[in-house]
Amino acid sequence: MKKFLKITGITLLVIIILLIALPFVFQSQIKDMVKKSINQNLNANVEFNDVNLSLFRSFPQAHVEVNDLVITNFEPFKDETFVTAKNINFTMSIKELFKSADEAIVVNSINVNEALLTLKTDAFGNVNYDIVKESDTPQDTTSSNFSFDIEKYSINNSALTYIDVPADMQFYVTQLNHTGKGTFSGDVSELDTKSEAKVSLTMDSINYLNNNHVKLDALIDMDLNAQKYTFKENKALINQLPIQFNGFVQLIEDGQNIDLSFTNTGSSFKDFLAVIPETYSKNLDNVETTGNFKINGVIKGKVTETTIPTLDISIKSDNASFKYPDLPKRVENIIIDTEIKNDSGNADDTYVAINTLNFKIDSDVFKSSALIKNLTGNMQVTADVDGTLNLANLTKAYPIELENELSGILKAKLNTAFDMNAVETSAYDKIKASGNASISDLVFTSDAMNQPLHISKAEMTFNPSTVSLNSFNAKTGRSDFSATGTINNLIGFMLSKKVNLKGNFKLNSNTLALNDFMSEETETTAAATSKKEAVTTEALKIPKFLECTVTANANTVIYDNLNLKNVKGVLTIKDQQATIDNLSSTIFDGILSLSGNVSTKADTPSFNLNLDANSFDISKSFNDLELLQNLAPIAKVLQGKLNSSIKISGTLDNEFSPNLSTISGSAISELLTTDINENSSPLLSKLEGALSFIDFSKLDMNDLKVNLEFDNGKVNIKPFDLAYHDIGITVSGAHGFDKTMAYDAVFNVPAKYLGSEINRLIGKINDNEVNNITIPVTANISGSFTNPKVSTDLTSGVTNLTKQLVEIEKQKLIGKGKDKIKDLLGGVIGGNANQTSDENTTAIDSTESSTPPISTPSPTTKKDSAENNKETIKNTLKDLFKSRNKKKDSVN
Repeated sequence: MKKFLKITGITLLVIIILLIALPFVFQSQIKDMVKKSINQNLNANVEFNDVNLSLFRSFPQAHVEVNDLVITNFEPFKDETFVTAKNINFTMSIKELFKSADEAIVVNSINVNEALLTLKTDAFGNVNYDIVKESDTPQDTTSSNFSFDIEKYSINNSALTYIDVPADMQFYVTQLNHTGKGTFSGDVSELDTKSEAKVSLTMDSINYLNNNHVKLDALIDMDLNAQKYTFKENKALINQLPIQFNGFVQLIEDGQNIDLSFTNTGSSFKDFLAVIPETYSKNLDNVETTGNFKINGVIKGKVTETTIPTLDISIKSDNASFKYPDLPKRVENIIIDTEIKNDSGNADDTYVAINTLNFKIDSDVFKSSALIKNLTGNMQVTADVDGTLNLANLTKAYPIELENELSGILKAKLNTAFDMNAVETSAYDKIKASGNASISDLVFTSDAMNQPLHISKAEMTFNPSTVSLNSFNAKTGRSDFSATGTINNLIGFMLSKKVNLKGNFKLNSNTLALNDFMSEETETTAAATSKKEAVTTEALKIPKFLECTVTANANTVIYDNLNLKNVKGVLTIKDQQATIDNLSSTIFDGILSLSGNVSTKADTPSFNLNLDANSFDISKSFNDLELLQNLAPIAKVLQGKLNSSIKISGTLDNEFSPNLSTISGSAISELLTTDINENSSPLLSKLEGALSFIDFSKLDMNDLKVNLEFDNGKVNIKPFDLAYHDIGITVSGAHGFDKTMAYDAVFNVPAKYLGSEINRLIGKINDNEVNNITIPVTANISGSFTNPKVSTDLTSGVTNLTKQLVEIEKQKLIGKGKDKIKDLLGGVIGGNANQTSDENTTAIDSTESSTPPISTPSPTTKKDSAENNKETIKNTLKDLFKSRNKKKDSVN
């Protein structure tokens, strides 16, 4: 016995060692086999993390796992992901591990976890799922390294996406869980499946299914020889609607042969509500319903490249009603009679006939019918609507969640007939529409507006090519407006994303406060501020689909702190651009003219405008307009009138305010009849303190013209001239929108304004030309408008002028001395040569009082006469230099 136990123990130990060791022996072989199989069969790039083998997990079978599988396409879908799977595992007999590389391994079960499969057809008809290589020898079916004898399989928590660009179709399956088990090796097998998923379907931008919950438990007979699959026992749920299927699907050489019928297993109207996605219909447990609901359908025929099965699907309900327990209103007198049919097998012959769709809420009755033909081609629509609907009752009768409250009475009596080609090509002669619609007492609230919108009355008349807006009267906040006009392409816009909404309108308003049409985002708490900062605000966009012209006339337009009076102009909107033509307004006691455009086509909105200001009140306009404050901050101290022409362009922020750092342009301004309040300007006060000879309140600025250019947040002022009495002033330089300055003001100052010492020198020189001497005094202005810095070269200018005047006086005195000596010598010499007994006296230059007159010599000897002349010259020179030294001392 001990020996037997010992042998048994050793045997078990060997088996355990083998079970542990064998995976390491065969793992590399299986990994190479998987890679080889993939490369032999797929035209795609395949990657996976690793292949693992375990003999314990599914003992007595081997368990193989492939982790993190990723398959990406080659051209024309290069590098796009086709399949991802977190884990794929399959089981097989251990003996399969001992087969040679040329023998096929038989797989018994497969499990796929967290897979995502994306199927796509591009605009050129290329498909991304045609990745299986064509075999050089089609008859050879043994080239694969794997064959399947599956007993069970599962797909867990996976998803499928199908995108067909030419058909404009998107199909999504999410949260897919599917299992199947049975015997597949015999000719006739039975498959027991359980499936559950959420399904969405969109075609031509119409959402037919929206995350609808689908469930199917089915027992299916499989005739593998005939490739025929027949429903036996089954139970399906579409949302909460129970459906039962009968019939079969058979694979044939050119497609599929289908013979299926289905019906809802109940007959209560609650079954209809169950079709609606639970997100919208909510909990149906306690909903009261009356009346019946029945859906029946037969799908029979072949699916090939040229045909589809015939269809006969009927959806009917008669005199039904429903009421949700928590809502006050009941929807009653519900009549539904709808058919989906195709009698020929030609896809173009499929049509939907909504023969009747009626309901009643309170006393409001709404009736409609429609016929839609040629669904897959040039769709043809005939529709009639006749009814009244109190919009406030929608949320009182059905648990629909609107973002904002809605109220008002809608009345419509319309009939129309058209085809989609006519709609998309605006072939109005092929569009028939007639009738009218009106809405009254509509109250609409939106986060995009500060105040609710009250539409007291709006009436429209439908014509074949246009819709006439006969009246539209509305109020919001302080604003009131009315409009009339025409709308083109309304039907086409509602049915096709390819069609723009066009129109021409006349808008009149007594008061139009633009802030009423904007969203006020104010947060008062720190938490609210933090929340706001976390949200990325998108810039406003002019809709792509909008193409209209608005002729506006408003008595008052209020924007921020501006009141524009008598506003008139034309606004044209097209291609995401708003163009303003000949807009005029009274503001700042003058006239504003505006033209240009605002575009939101790019990611960042931009503008390009021309503004003309005529007779603006300078003080009012520069205090209220940020743009003018930045262009000429100093102008706010002026009192008077302004004419200006401004060309400006730049970008806008998310609130449609200019980004000052991006604007550029030019301006020409003319000042009329201006006064200056220099006490309100730190800059003028600083200048007046540095230049005592000027009073800025008396500066003459009438008829002043200034040219400036601005770009990158900087304003460059071209040189311009001012006058203050007989002082000429030239100003030039630049400043930034941040109020920093770099200016030069050159004052051409007459010498007489430069102090008493200068005036005394001028008086001594006593020359008219000296009175006209001016010196340039430059004031360098820096700092900012609120904290200016002023430096001048006045001191050096006065010093230089003083030296100049002294030199002039010196030269003048020297000149006078030379002239006096010359006159004296000339007189003396002339007197000796020409004297006669008849001469009594000889006059000497009377300009020099210190020089006595020269007496006529008495008859003396010649020697005495010579001595007298010598003494006279000596005394004259002495007096001359004495006088010169006195003047020099007085200057010094």
